[in-house]
Amino acid sequence: MMSFSRYNASMTSQTKLRTPHDYAPASGMCTVCTDDCPGPCEIGRSAVNGPEVLYPPQRATSQAASEKDYPIDFSHFNINGRCYGSFGSDTGQTGYTAANLTTTVGNGPDPIKLKAPYVFPAIAKLNWQGYYTGAALAGVIAVIGEDMPTTDPGAVIKQGRVVQLPQMKERLEAFYRYNEGYGALFLQANTDDERLGLLDYAIEELGLEAAELKIGQGAKGVQMMGQLPSLEKALSMKEMGYDVYPDPEDPEVASAYQKGQGAPFYKVGQNPEWEPESFARRVETLRKKGAKYVSVKMGPYRPADIARTLLIASQAGVDMVTLDGAGGGTGNSPLRMMNEWGYPTVYLETIVRQVCEKMVGKKMHLPAVVMAGGFAFEDQVFKGLAMGAPHVKLIGLGRAPMAAAMVAETLAKSGDVTFSCLNELKGRFGEEALTLAPGGIGAYNYVQRVSTGVQQLMSLCRKYSLERIDRDDIVALTREAADVTGIVHAVDLDLMEVEELFR
Repeated sequence: MMSFSRYNASMTSQTKLRTPHDYAPASGMCTVCTDDCPGPCEIGRSAVNGPEVLYPPQRATSQAASEKDYPIDFSHFNINGRCYGSFGSDTGQTGYTAANLTTTVGNGPDPIKLKAPYVFPAIAKLNWQGYYTGAALAGVIAVIGEDMPTTDPGAVIKQGRVVQLPQMKERLEAFYRYNEGYGALFLQANTDDERLGLLDYAIEELGLEAAELKIGQGAKGVQMMGQLPSLEKALSMKEMGYDVYPDPEDPEVASAYQKGQGAPFYKVGQNPEWEPESFARRVETLRKKGAKYVSVKMGPYRPADIARTLLIASQAGVDMVTLDGAGGGTGNSPLRMMNEWGYPTVYLETIVRQVCEKMVGKKMHLPAVVMAGGFAFEDQVFKGLAMGAPHVKLIGLGRAPMAAAMVAETLAKSGDVTFSCLNELKGRFGEEALTLAPGGIGAYNYVQRVSTGVQQLMSLCRKYSLERIDRDDIVALTREAADVTGIVHAVDLDLMEVEELFR
């Protein structure tokens, strides 16, 4: 069996092998390592740049994903169409346009209305204006990513608390200027953000209505590490309360740095940790301050921790929980961790559904469950909803709408693009549509493509409402996929029904 992993050479780390077709599968090294090689591989880059090679070199301008070829993914399942019977159509029509993608999220009297069952997961960099604007135009949920106090150059921190964050106003404006009553914009906070009072500031000063807390997860699995360019910057980060190594306030460390000696400075975030009681108190505090909606974000941790998180979220009465499978994108993760850590989305969703089944059996409150991790196209969305039915309500689309936003922005700069949805947007916003961020139009148009595709697949299965999609709508193509997920193998489906037809 070939290796599922890719070692020592990756587009993500901008590395390659000297002999790309001749390498040792176990280590990823060239079969023969010569003493005159300039070291284009990851080991060679590490010889020059050390710990920096743990991360993608262009983190500020890229969004990376795992390159590992996992044993089972959504391609190992096919959609199971039908031509007899129709389910969930209120109008009696059977064309794909009769398929209804609208849904709601939230426990209170004013749930979030969505035009389609998607969440744009947390992103705080790259083309955020297009990302958030596109979500508003599409009527779906978007999330502002963690670590805003360090990414906003105009941030003001006094006595360890955020008192000014100009870019946050711009991000909220990018969404709510075009919001038509659908979707919401959440702000995500990690442990360091919580220490700085980010959510409290955004709720009390900026009117933020939706907050997201991270459990366990930092940048996918651990908090980010970043080299700091100067002693002054290291002292600034230390003053803000961040962990900085080595300690820039140590006189010997500072003196060595000024002499051009000693190790470089690194800012390292803390991993989030919660207990049920402290988490419930925090959710209650956020609601009292004015948050109408509270969500939770978690990476693909071990099954017992997934169960604990869903229980904690249930007990605290949160509105939504996003579980992010290995294979999906991230902006600030170590490369090896991104490839080799956590449960791939199909495995994770199987575990999540099993936990949800137990909770429903105990009559526990179940927040809206969002699955994320490598979803980009309509077939994947449909399969994700079917595999997690009836508990998975939403699918996270991250790198794909961001890519659409970036491509649209790039093409618009060249002047060589005509957006097919522009006339529709003019009908909604008048001439203001001409001032929309091109990235927002691109992300919106991408969502329209995916939504139309999902509607067509729903029509194929004669399921005209989201709640009618179930596990019977997909089949496993391999015995291993069937064994892992419990989805029926293609040749085993409908055996009893076929027998009944011939009795």
